[in-house]
Amino acid sequence: MNTLPKKQAGPGRACAQDIDRYVGARMRERRIMLGLTQQQTAELIGVTYQQAHKYEKGINRIAAGRLYTIAHALGVDVPFFFEGMNDDQEFKPTPHQRMLLELARNFVSLPNREHKEALSILVRTLANRNPDTFAAANSPTAKAQA
Repeated sequence: MNTLPKKQAGPGRACAQDIDRYVGARMRERRIMLGLTQQQTAELIGVTYQQAHKYEKGINRIAAGRLYTIAHALGVDVPFFFEGMNDDQEFKPTPHQRMLLELARNFVSLPNREHKEALSILVRTLANRNPDTFAAANSPTAKAQA
């Protein structure tokens, strides 16, 4: 039975796979923040969908030149991919952060630009309203008078 020997972590390889996974996760995080699909990201950086997927999972390492291209395509500097890497705690988004991410994903997925503009105006209006004024405008007496 011919089996290949498993790669052992040696000098210079101790955490390479962890770093590859971390950089890939940061790449995925930024892609999602921008509302891009893996296919769109792959086209931006000049690789196949499968290759972009492998980068995000940390299966394939990202060469320095390719990392520069990815950073440029995603609108960040190269150090972005390493920020927070030495933090001992794993990032856990708050419920508020999850809600904001979901809001951004849903907004980006709206196909109609006019709907996006209308939603932006609605949110801007609600954000600038005094909560007391908003409650008074939506009270049963205010609706009956309208």
